[in-house]
Amino acid sequence: MKVLVIGSGGREHALVWKLAQSPRVSALFCAPGNAGIESQARCIPIAAEDIPQLKAFAVSEGIDLTVVGPEGSLALGIADEFRKVKLKIFGPTRGAAEIESSKIFAKDLMIRHQIPTASARSFDRVAPALAYLAHHPLPVVVKAEGLAQGKGVVVATTHEQAREAATDMLEKQRFGAAGQRVLIEECLDGAEVSVMAFTDGKTVVPMVPAQDHKRVGDGDTGPNTGGMGAYAPAPLVTPSLQTTILRTVLCPIVDALSRIGRPFHGVLYAGLMIVRGAPYVLEFNARFGDPETQVVLPLLKTDLVDVMEAVVEHRLDQLTVEWHKQSSVCVVLTSAGYPGSYQTGLPIHGLPESRPSDDVLVFHAGTRREGQAVVTAGGRVVGVTGLGPRLAIAREQAYKVVGTIAFQGRHFRSDIASHSLQANP
Repeated sequence: MKVLVIGSGGREHALVWKLAQSPRVSALFCAPGNAGIESQARCIPIAAEDIPQLKAFAVSEGIDLTVVGPEGSLALGIADEFRKVKLKIFGPTRGAAEIESSKIFAKDLMIRHQIPTASARSFDRVAPALAYLAHHPLPVVVKAEGLAQGKGVVVATTHEQAREAATDMLEKQRFGAAGQRVLIEECLDGAEVSVMAFTDGKTVVPMVPAQDHKRVGDGDTGPNTGGMGAYAPAPLVTPSLQTTILRTVLCPIVDALSRIGRPFHGVLYAGLMIVRGAPYVLEFNARFGDPETQVVLPLLKTDLVDVMEAVVEHRLDQLTVEWHKQSSVCVVLTSAGYPGSYQTGLPIHGLPESRPSDDVLVFHAGTRREGQAVVTAGGRVVGVTGLGPRLAIAREQAYKVVGTIAFQGRHFRSDIASHSLQANP
């Protein structure tokens, strides 16, 4: 079968890598792809949000299955458009994807269906928001309502920081249309985990739980990013807690979306805070997480094509999804200045042409080819994923290869997974 992956980041490279392992795939395409993806798929120069061109390509090429990586394409309704012309596509409709594209929609739905989450209020004007913040206990969370590539969340520890965040979003339009409304939310104190699940709108199959590292600096310091690294499985999520998450979060939100006529087909991502052993929803995403995909997919034993087809054909209940008994750790290398402004076009040295060993995978995120050279083309440049029978070994494998990859201004966190190792030696 012919498969098309849409997107150009580390998540999409991980998807391409996993799909390429399927004996069922005869041809693999990625639009637009990157310098790493091109070794495993034919890269098509069509932007991820150019839905008419993507649809035309899928029709002309006879694509059997399209897999959507980025949230922007889903929010624009790519799944709706593909289904209109009977193209199989793995990803939710525009209506279902609003669980991610509108934090206020998601919050209202959770409250209506008694899904545990932080209390919050929404504002579309700066004056009432500032008045509300003046009396809100600290710390407080200020969120842009729409899609902001993982950077539209500010955890303010002072009222001045909170006022600045609300003003940046509502008045200075830092995130454009995504910040025209903000959510001011209580700050939950606990440990954050990511649980992704396959769902066909009825059956929900959780993946191996992961922990992401959002802050740019060691020790969880500095601003939020799209993700500086991750590891899986997260020891914090015991089998008992996984059952609780499925019962109180994942199944209820899938049921709620179906009840309002927006059945969810694809990957549902729950960003959770575990507070005194209980899960609370921080956010939902309507697709694979990034960088979580880079640690979760290497642990998937079942053919990913089989899983995706079962979702698209509404027969996920007939499939058993199996996982390898391993650990994985991903360390993200970023451009200097990320998540703020950064320079691109810098040569990258030490990249392996293929994976350096069975224990390490290098997923390209923000790269492009210039002649014979591979150069930086984004804030997050590459992710290095180490695998091993234990978390400590997987971490050691990842950092060993991180040290061999170099580009001007290279930045990475040196403490990915270290907190978990201290708690679970």
